[in-house]
Amino acid sequence: MPELLHMPRLDGATGWLKSEPLGPADLRGHVVLVNFWTLTCINWLRQEPFVRAWSDAYRDDGLIVVGAHTPEFSFERDIELVRRATQERPVNYPVAVDSDYAIWHAFANHYWPALYFIDEDGVIRHQQFGEGSYEESERILQQLLAIDRKPVHVAPTGVEAQADWDHLRSPETYLGYARGERFASPSGAALDEKRDYTIPSALQLNRWALGGVWTVGIERVALDQAGGRIAYRFHARDAHLVLFTAASDPVPFRVLLDGEAPGVSRGVDVGEDGNGLLTDGRLYQLIRQRGEVRERTLEITFLAAGAEPFVFTFG
Repeated sequence: MPELLHMPRLDGATGWLKSEPLGPADLRGHVVLVNFWTLTCINWLRQEPFVRAWSDAYRDDGLIVVGAHTPEFSFERDIELVRRATQERPVNYPVAVDSDYAIWHAFANHYWPALYFIDEDGVIRHQQFGEGSYEESERILQQLLAIDRKPVHVAPTGVEAQADWDHLRSPETYLGYARGERFASPSGAALDEKRDYTIPSALQLNRWALGGVWTVGIERVALDQAGGRIAYRFHARDAHLVLFTAASDPVPFRVLLDGEAPGVSRGVDVGEDGNGLLTDGRLYQLIRQRGEVRERTLEITFLAAGAEPFVFTFG
């Protein structure tokens, strides 16, 4: 950091979870860790078990962890989805619901996740953007708390498990036209209008395509007729897809890996037969390869209209 800055006030939150609103008087004299997150972010999901562990381990030493949930996608403004995310993890510290970006802008933040380490005088002493650097982060917390002890043991599982960085060859890929790229359906995308798309017989690595009747929007692609497909050629252990539906009923879907049911390579949100159910807006883990990690083709077929895929992420 080029200069030391004081922690901004947490004014502007549209709501609070796990706590009453926290003001300067509530935080004065405490070491504070502010964690910016959004519920569909795979980087936050993999970071979160460490933040929970620190909150548990150092609460009695004077640490207050404050989450700031600032939405990346419009559907993440739904406070009930945020509440559900804090229960499923489970988040064990206060969360300011920052749907209007007031706290985000006050910190001049630009990243999910982002950690701000604040001393007892309210001075920001360190920042960590993105996942990783957990040992360094915990060491800074201990220095601010003036304690010295063995680091906490964290063993994440499921979607929170750390990425297989050695075999990760596929990037985060947005599907809406504002940030979309590497789209491989013939004739390209028609923006904000229905079109019948086809999937090529073969996809190059990190290219994706649609099959069936879809509308390509600014944030996401939306399925207009049952039976629509989306395919991606990837190289990673894990494959995830952020999904939402405004339909009144859940949307069933089926996942294939190289044209077959995923079996033991299924993700946590899919059965070995490849069947899953889109029920609400969040990140869905579709694939976790067992054994050798290699280039594969993932295909998802939605058996009812109403599915809205936003972004592929990998691990």
